[in-house]
Amino acid sequence: MQHGVGGWGPPGQHPAVPPHPPIPPAQGWVTPVPEATGHIPLPPPAPVPAVPAAPGTGAATLAVLLIGPAGAGKTTVARHWASTRQVATAHISLDDVREWVCAGFADPQAGWNDHSEAQYRLARRTCGFAARNFLANGISCILDDAVFPDRPVVGLGGWKRHVGPHLLPVVLLPGLEIVLERNAERSGNRRLSDEEVARIHGRMAGWYGSGLPIIDNSHLDVQATARALDEALARAISAPAAW
Repeated sequence: MQHGVGGWGPPGQHPAVPPHPPIPPAQGWVTPVPEATGHIPLPPPAPVPAVPAAPGTGAATLAVLLIGPAGAGKTTVARHWASTRQVATAHISLDDVREWVCAGFADPQAGWNDHSEAQYRLARRTCGFAARNFLANGISCILDDAVFPDRPVVGLGGWKRHVGPHLLPVVLLPGLEIVLERNAERSGNRRLSDEEVARIHGRMAGWYGSGLPIIDNSHLDVQATARALDEALARAISAPAAW
């Protein structure tokens, strides 16, 4: 007996094959929307479990830049503030993003040069891109960086260009002796020489008189510093300053 195509049906006839139904999108997948930022809209974020949090900023969606020298506690405070808010909040660490570069990492400890400068600039742009995507989806973010007041174009001005004009900068500036002590506890390429720490701390003092909120956390623990940060941000929201 001669069979048709596939061994079924009369010779010369193709069996009736029902059309495949359209394949539904995978669970949770969203179609990218082409926009300037390239962000992908996500479903509304799930509520964050209630945890003790400073009441100052409430449920506001914020973009925060925490400025300070190495050893000021920026990363620790930023992470704590982000994790204790009652709304979705992300922490974006510039140092973490810089260290995404493995082979070819330009370590500033080996000397500042065009390569280390270029990697810093690239990391800042990458952090800014991530921050805009979080904000576009209703998620607050806090970034931390050692931004110098004497380099406004690549410092605070650069961050405003990367993130947006509503960025809220706050300076974390403990005393030099505290910064030296904390820096001594660091390891790897994040630990600086005492001379470099003193030089950076001296340049950071230029933020005094700038109009930016400044927190001296020399005698504050992480929780108290995070509360002071939230209070400073609440004041900045209620009375915006022209940075």
